[in-house]
Amino acid sequence: MRHEKGHHTGNGPKKGIYLLPNMLTSASLFGGFYAIIASIQGHFEGAATAILISCVFDALDGKVARYTGTSSDFGREYDSLCDLVAFGAAPGVLAYQWALEPFGRLGWFACFTLLICGALRLDRFNIQTAEMRKDRFKGLPIPAAAGTIATLVLFSHSLGTPAESKHVFVIILVYALSFLMVSNIEYMSFKQVDLRKKNTFNVLVSTILIFMVIAYRPTVILFLIMALYVISGPVLSLHRGKSNALLSNDDEVTERHGRH
Repeated sequence: MRHEKGHHTGNGPKKGIYLLPNMLTSASLFGGFYAIIASIQGHFEGAATAILISCVFDALDGKVARYTGTSSDFGREYDSLCDLVAFGAAPGVLAYQWALEPFGRLGWFACFTLLICGALRLDRFNIQTAEMRKDRFKGLPIPAAAGTIATLVLFSHSLGTPAESKHVFVIILVYALSFLMVSNIEYMSFKQVDLRKKNTFNVLVSTILIFMVIAYRPTVILFLIMALYVISGPVLSLHRGKSNALLSNDDEVTERHGRH
């Protein structure tokens, strides 16, 4: 899963064009383009798989750029343009062709809402990169929204869900994902995990265990992981809100006792 990265280094953004990270970004774009074609042709599982592969390439290009010192302004802008196709247009077309076509205008409007909210999410990230915390995102990352739709398609096909039972759920989900992308709800970021550090044994073991669980029932586990991540934002926001309210009450009580 990608976490919308700005291609920057400690010495400031560079203006060059570097082959390796941009080739990975191009591979992500190709996955999105293929997903659109496959959706139009009715190959929904292939389209969903292509979107997930795009997520992998999208996560790799930022890591490679940072590790090799080949970050650039060009890479950041190119990455955003490719993301809009791979994680905005592609899942929108997939959702419409797979489940929302019976809704007519309401269906394609839902998919357009997903696309435009994804564009706004990317643009907001690009202009607020310097102000944002490194361990959190403001709003649901667009690859997570795309991954949720893609894994839902695979999950539904693996269970053999009747077509009639998915339409209402999918349109609600698309609108919900659109809202979460442009909301101020904070989501966890995993960009701080540095694979070059020596003390990553626990991370390695955890990663191996996660892959083993995914390999057991990939279509089910991947959807559950994406669903939990989408839900985690509102849940953690509510928890932080309650904690802040309790702290404020404690401060008021302490202040009153201090006056007496």
